[in-house]
Amino acid sequence: VQLQASGGGLVQPGGSLRLSCAASGSIFRINRMGWYRQAPGKQRELVAIITEDNRTNYLDAAKGRFTISGDKTKGTVYLQMSSLKPQDTAVYYCNIRARPYYTSDWSHYWGQGTQVTVSS
Repeated sequence: VQLQASGGGLVQPGGSLRLSCAASGSIFRINRMGWYRQAPGKQRELVAIITEDNRTNYLDAAKGRFTISGDKTKGTVYLQMSSLKPQDTAVYYCNIRARPYYTSDWSHYWGQGTQVTVSS
């Protein structure tokens, strides 16, 4: 199972970006998709998740500005970010909790990360 993230870049404060992530491989089922971020010198933190029944949860700092969406049948997850602030600068990682066809085990899979820089 592989995840490919894209959509990062440089944006001015107050701007918007949309991150995308696509999973590939022998995926039988996905029951959770999410986005994490890691700023320099800080621990990785959960930004947003969407569950199998489409419940969402957000980092407090992201509420009202970020929206997560996705299609678990296609293995795609998106993060629409608006009203971006310099403190949103980080490497953003997509993550899914999935079960491949070849095992009954559930595991977390990570994308390679995409840099988001918010600066004037």
